[in-house]
Amino acid sequence: MVAGSLIGLWYVKMGRDNLRPLSELLPGEKGVIQKLKTKGAIRRRLMDMGFVTGTSVEVEKTAPLGDPVDILVKGCHVSIRKEEAQNVWVELAK
Repeated sequence: MVAGSLIGLWYVKMGRDNLRPLSELLPGEKGVIQKLKTKGAIRRRLMDMGFVTGTSVEVEKTAPLGDPVDILVKGCHVSIRKEEAQNVWVELAK
């Protein structure tokens, strides 16, 4: 969690204060993917499901305990773990 906070501070310093992890969006909020902060098989799996830079996403709902998160990406509902959603950085849509 500390690394995510440091990255968030860096984006604020760079004037991108509306950039945050996908896991922090509330149901109904929309954003555009800016960066995937993961490597290996998980990165490949996310990209295969449509999580690529420039793609619009919307958080549809979360499970009662907050995990998993249901996300609308490229017209499809995708459920991912909150820990995976922390690695997808989005810019909030206006």
